[in-house]
Formats: sequence, structure tokens, C-alpha cells
Amino acid sequence: MSSPGAGKTTLLERTIREVGSEFDLQIIEGDQASTLDAERIRAAGSKVIQINTGAGCHLDADMVNRAIRQLKPASNSTIVIENVGNLICPALFDLGEHAKVVMAAVTDGDEKPTKYPHMFRSATLVILNKIDLAQHVNFDVARFAENVRQINPAASIIKVSATTGHGLNDWYSWLRQTRSVQRS
Repeated sequence: MSSPGAGKTTLLERTIREVGSEFDLQIIEGDQASTLDAERIRAAGSKVIQINTGAGCHLDADMVNRAIRQLKPASNSTIVIENVGNLICPALFDLGEHAKVVMAAVTDGDEKPTKYPHMFRSATLVILNKIDLAQHVNFDVARFAENVRQINPAASIIKVSATTGHGLNDWYSWLRQTRSVQRS
């Protein structure tokens, strides 16, 4: 989950290309309109189902259930739900997920956790993307982390750049750890 343009799809593309076969990643793409992100995911090498919500601002459990039935994932698959870009509605709906990952981009400002507390409160993991741009946009990484910790002390924070690859090994390690815990 994230605001539009934070880099969810870019991170997923890179993850699919670099470690997707390890996880048998399959993606449920949520957008109000178009298949642009689903096409990018498919081109990266993953099975994907596009859900267009029309005027809706989030996916719901019934939509996700129908998409999973279409995907027909093997028991060893990892399904990633890329919700509609929005920092309000998706936080309020349980989709049956094992973990909620919230992505913030340094280009969005370090006050996002304070402005959208429900989203960050629901997160298992917070990914701070575009970290390579932090110095160019006056982003205070320490302040951002402090804001997350005040709202959700249990959330892990990983700093990445989906385009340069910075921090992606931490993201892949988190995926491996989360997957092994879910199988236990």
C-alpha cells in the first residue's frame, strides 16, 4: 500500500526479476482504471490479475478472493496484493493478508506517518523508497523513522531504492523470513 507514484510497481518488477522464482510470486494489481501496472508485472515475468475498482479507492476481500481463484496459485506461491494507490482507504480493510507492507517515498515528505496514522499503524513493514533522492528533497530520514515509531513501534523499516537496488537485499530477507514464519 502507498500513495500513487511511491514505487510499488517498480519494486515488484525488480523483485520478480531478481527473486521471483524463489517465491513463485503472483500479483493482484489494484487500480481504479487501466491495465498499465499489470502489463509491467506480466512483462517482468509474474502471473498477475488486474482488478479495476472504477470509482472505488481500495480493494476488498471479495475482490481479492475472486482474483485468487483466477490465479489458482500453487501451495508454495507467494501472493502480493498491490492495492490502489491511496494512504487512507486500504488501511481500513482486511484482505486476509499475512502482512501489510506500506511504502513511502522520500519525495512524498517525511510527515506522511503523522498525516496518515491509520495506514502506518496497520503496517507490519514500512518500506522507505527512493532513498537515493533523500538529500535532494530535504527529507529527514530520522524524523520519518521517529514518526513511524510513535505511531507503530512494532513496524520494521527498510530503506530502499527500487531503481538503484540499494537496500533490496534487506527487502528480500524480510520476504524470506516472513514466508518461513507463515509456513511454520
